[in-house]
Amino acid sequence: MIKSSPKSCVVRLGTRGSLLALAQTRLVEKALKSRFRDVTVETVVIKTSGDVRRFKKGSLKEVPSYGKGLFVKELEESLRRGFIDMAVHSLKDLPTRLPEGLTLAAVLEREDARDCLVSQGHRSLAGLEPGSLVGTNSLRRQAQILAAYPRLRVVPVRGNVDTRMRRVKEGALSAVVLARAGLLRLGRADEATQIFSLKRMMPAAGQGFIGIEIRRSDRSARRWAEGLNHLKSFCEARAERAFLDGLGGGCRIPAACWARIDRKTLRIDGLVMSPDGQSRAAGSVSGSPRDPDGVGRRLARTMVRAGALSLWDGEDFCR
Repeated sequence: MIKSSPKSCVVRLGTRGSLLALAQTRLVEKALKSRFRDVTVETVVIKTSGDVRRFKKGSLKEVPSYGKGLFVKELEESLRRGFIDMAVHSLKDLPTRLPEGLTLAAVLEREDARDCLVSQGHRSLAGLEPGSLVGTNSLRRQAQILAAYPRLRVVPVRGNVDTRMRRVKEGALSAVVLARAGLLRLGRADEATQIFSLKRMMPAAGQGFIGIEIRRSDRSARRWAEGLNHLKSFCEARAERAFLDGLGGGCRIPAACWARIDRKTLRIDGLVMSPDGQSRAAGSVSGSPRDPDGVGRRLARTMVRAGALSLWDGEDFCR
């Protein structure tokens, strides 16, 4: 039986070892120390399946599913066994259905949710030559790129942010598409050559959020998490995750969405496209911020009625 965190007020933060994951964990550590003077923070780096797995070259359909928790499984196991008190996630990596006994307790204030381009010669997508190779492991991004620029070639690209950007610098790719939040947290935002509007490139559910996962039974961790939680962002994150979950249970569908609160109204837009970008189903609903799960699920039902599930072939893709 797992006991609650020790009374010595040492908070053990579990994280992946990438530069971005560590940068995000430092933000959590800084927030903790600013709110709880008696807390000592320890960072525990955990290697996940997604960090060690080697993917085959080819189309994006040959890239294994992120929806099965490749970047979170070992973190969650360490959390369940009591080796860490909190798991720090890029929220879009966290499946919508969590293991028994674990819960999403908080999110930090959302960073920029937009995607951006890093390209050779500081070009935009429109400025790339026909046949140029654009790297991404996201069918969501692939579909939106090909819908606007069918003359480009979208190919999978492995590795962390630094590795992906280096492939552009070395000339292996003409460009890569990345989440701007990651570049901002790494202090490399000025290397983006194009920032996409949220209407041009709708983000993944949870993009820009740092999520804090804890054991349900851990009262100390819950108290610490509540001190970090940004209520507006938490509401928006819940709506997006409920939408994704309502489409089919977790991070399994190449869907995009964007939730935001404006003047006491929660609005969420959703998009599902075929991988080639030729077909789409889109929708938007509004509701009360007091019921983010209900608002997100209502959009999912609207999208299903619009034929969203007919646009993919049942394989596991997201992001």
